[in-house]
Amino acid sequence: MSGNRHVGEAADAVVVGIDSGGSGLRVALARASDGTALGRAAAPGPVRTGPGGIAAGHFLESALPAVAALRARVAPGRPVRAVAVGAAGMATLGAELRAVLPGAFADAWGVAAGRTALAADAVTAYAGALGARPGVVVAGGTGLIALGTDLTGWRRADGWGHLLGDCGGGAWIGRAGLEAALRAHDGRRGGSAELLARAEALHGPAGGLPAALYPRTDRPAVLAAFAPEVAACAGRDPVAAGILERAAEDIADAAGAACPPGGDRVVALTGGLFRMGEPLLGPVRAALAARLPGVRTADAAGDPLDGAVALAAGLAGGSARLPEDPALLRVL
Repeated sequence: MSGNRHVGEAADAVVVGIDSGGSGLRVALARASDGTALGRAAAPGPVRTGPGGIAAGHFLESALPAVAALRARVAPGRPVRAVAVGAAGMATLGAELRAVLPGAFADAWGVAAGRTALAADAVTAYAGALGARPGVVVAGGTGLIALGTDLTGWRRADGWGHLLGDCGGGAWIGRAGLEAALRAHDGRRGGSAELLARAEALHGPAGGLPAALYPRTDRPAVLAAFAPEVAACAGRDPVAAGILERAAEDIADAAGAACPPGGDRVVALTGGLFRMGEPLLGPVRAALAARLPGVRTADAAGDPLDGAVALAAGLAGGSARLPEDPALLRVL
């Protein structure tokens, strides 16, 4: 009897995927047996950071109720076999999460040791885009990072934040566009009257831009919000088009640095940055072809939450299927 019940529970088990980023926290449930999606939900607001890095307490305050509500809706009474978390900042600010979450998931859902994967959001972006095959994924949003693997280790390029890197990302493009606007305001070379008009429509007189921007704690997001304006001007403004061409070169350079050596390699682009469409994608395709001749491009199969679910489903079957790394992917 108990043996039959154990088999039934195994067949009915679910896995939990969690994606924690700058815009908030999302959760998903899937069947443990094959990763089939059962449902998704979201919790408002990003998880806070504190002296110990990403605040585990605040993470759990958001994640546990969201998962509980989703389980009650789509998988009532079904046990949780494995969990995977992808979090922005996990590589450098995830010490508290790694210390607290496995025990918390064991207490809340009975998740066994070795069935919790804690990953940088770039890893879940990779898993969602390409799954467990060699290649490189460029994840672009406000920032930008490229991550590649030959399935034995990871290669990372950029992702250093808007002050030191994230070259070609949304904040980089937006900052370049606002710089071109101020050049036009001053009468310097390299300015764009059209970008100046768009900047003033959004932010008021150009002379007030520093006072409006510098005190803000969300400067990267404010800069990135101007990137679509650059893309909208690129078809008729050579300055805006040049900004996107330079961004494309940086994106291709990051992809080239992270791409593993070998034969059958593929590159995928994922993230909100690439929803700007052809004004950016056209130059990116050309730059990738020049930087990585012979490397195939592929559409991203899914997003970082899909990647978290895939990692959890792999763990339920005995392996995360992507290489572990002390900073990027830990199974605990």
